[in-house]
Amino acid sequence: MRIHITSVFVDDQDKAMRFYTDVLGFVKKHDVPVGADRWLTVVSPEDPDGTELLLEPSGHPAVQPYKTALVEDGIPAASFAVDDVRAEFERLRGLGVRFIQEPLEMGSITTAVLDDTCGNLIQLVHAKA
Repeated sequence: MRIHITSVFVDDQDKAMRFYTDVLGFVKKHDVPVGADRWLTVVSPEDPDGTELLLEPSGHPAVQPYKTALVEDGIPAASFAVDDVRAEFERLRGLGVRFIQEPLEMGSITTAVLDDTCGNLIQLVHAKA
C-alpha cells in the first residue's frame, strides 16, 4: 500500500495552480473539469509518477472552519521534503513568499513553514541522514 493522492483545500484553484507550479516548482499532472471546479493535481518534477497533490476546492461548509483553526494554531496542512530548507527558504523569500516560521533546526530535522496564499500553512522539511 502507498499514498497515491493527498490534498490541500484551496480558496482559488487558479491562484493555487500558479503558486504551486510557478513558485514552489511542482508541475501540473491532471486538470479535469468537474462541474464548476476541477480535478487539479500537481506532482514533483523529480517524480512525475509519484504522489499527486490535489488542489481541492474549499466549497464544503466544514472546510473553512477547519482551515482557519489550523492556521490560527500554526499547524501546517501539508509537509514537503526538500534537500536544503535554508536554501529553499531564501529562494522562496526572494520570490515574495511569506514565512510564519524561519528555518528551525531540531536535532536532525530542519523545518520552515510558509503561507501558500490559498489559506494553508505548508511545512518544508529536511531530515539529515
